[in-house]
Amino acid sequence: METVSGKRNYADLEIADMMEKNDGDTVKTHGMIYSVKDMGDFGFVTLRKRNGLVQCVYNKGISQFEISDLGPEYSISVEGTIKKDERAIGGFEIHLVNVEVLSAPQEAPAINLSKRKLGVTIEKNIELRPLTLRNNRERAIFKMQEGVVRGFRDYLFKEGFTEIRTPKIVATGAEGGANIFKLDYFGKKAFLAQSPQFYKQMLVGVYERVFEVAPVFRAEKHNTTRHLNEYIGLDFEMGFISDFREIMEMETGAIKNMIELLKSEYERELKILNLELPEVTEIPTVRFKDAKEMVATEYGRKIKDPYDLEPEEEQLISKLFKEKYNSDFVFVTHYPVKKRPFYAMDDPCDPKYTLSFDLLFRGMEITTGGQRIHNYDDQVAKMISKGLDPADFEGYLMIHKYGMPPHGGLGMGLERLCMKLLDESNVRVASMFPRDMSRLTP
Repeated sequence: METVSGKRNYADLEIADMMEKNDGDTVKTHGMIYSVKDMGDFGFVTLRKRNGLVQCVYNKGISQFEISDLGPEYSISVEGTIKKDERAIGGFEIHLVNVEVLSAPQEAPAINLSKRKLGVTIEKNIELRPLTLRNNRERAIFKMQEGVVRGFRDYLFKEGFTEIRTPKIVATGAEGGANIFKLDYFGKKAFLAQSPQFYKQMLVGVYERVFEVAPVFRAEKHNTTRHLNEYIGLDFEMGFISDFREIMEMETGAIKNMIELLKSEYERELKILNLELPEVTEIPTVRFKDAKEMVATEYGRKIKDPYDLEPEEEQLISKLFKEKYNSDFVFVTHYPVKKRPFYAMDDPCDPKYTLSFDLLFRGMEITTGGQRIHNYDDQVAKMISKGLDPADFEGYLMIHKYGMPPHGGLGMGLERLCMKLLDESNVRVASMFPRDMSRLTP
């Protein structure tokens, strides 16, 4: 009888293994051809492996194959000898002896994937995404994004949070408004979840501290450089808080952990992306009303919307705090009741405002959060004041009816955060397969 033990001994070596080898050692590995340079009697074949590139050298007479038989995006298995060379990627190269072609593309790639930057429009990049993601820089973007999520997840685990999974097909919108996708759910009205808000609040009553990394859906009927119709939300919710600033403290800790993890384990990607990470020791806070007045005074700008921040104001607030306090981040707190959801707790000192905040990073809002209403009567009254029928939220109100601790949380947009880390101007750059008003494929 044959069995499977879970123990795997691969003959093919990975980059880290080959870096430990000595000059002249024989190695076997595999990869997809990133580029081929045929110089006649010698040439270079660059392999793309799962965690980097490897330079291989063809020598006519020693290599037992013809370099002209190879091309970009061929999948190959190679055997050769290690040659240490500081000029090569990773400090070594493989002098090829044998190559086995495992598969060959039906046609040559539509663009040159081995360029440092692809040099195509973002629309072309997305249209050819299954191909363009193979570019070394494009791969680095989403490897870096992996590090951001790891930093968030690892920090919250350390702080006693439980990771949860919540439904994405829901009966009621969490945020209200018109930006919600409607579904026919076996003859019943349903929606795609705008956020995990209701469920993460429910689960505070179960686990006290919860988080989720998952897609959220917004039917935003406009194409801008900062909006997606599906994006990844980094959400957490925590109970038994004494002040909504505890939520901001938790997020600051998570961001610091993200940055440290990127520095320690994603140095290769940072170098490829030429990415300058922000220094984060502490993050300044400013009240919404004060922030608007500061920008109006500093830049001679008239306040047009007293209830929300315009994109230009977000940019100017960030500019001001970078210049005065050398901070790439700033928390804007105490947003007006009019612009916050029905579950946001009012400020007892001034009920025109809420105990809520946004986090701005390099000119853009990347997080919205705050303290939630935990008292049943208060929550029902707030719903009614916003023109909502509490009967439509019976399942959600169950948590208030049967008791909830003071709690709060936040939602952070992964793609916006990565877009600003990359210093890019379009959020689609940081979305692996973007969904907007005009795109459902690839």
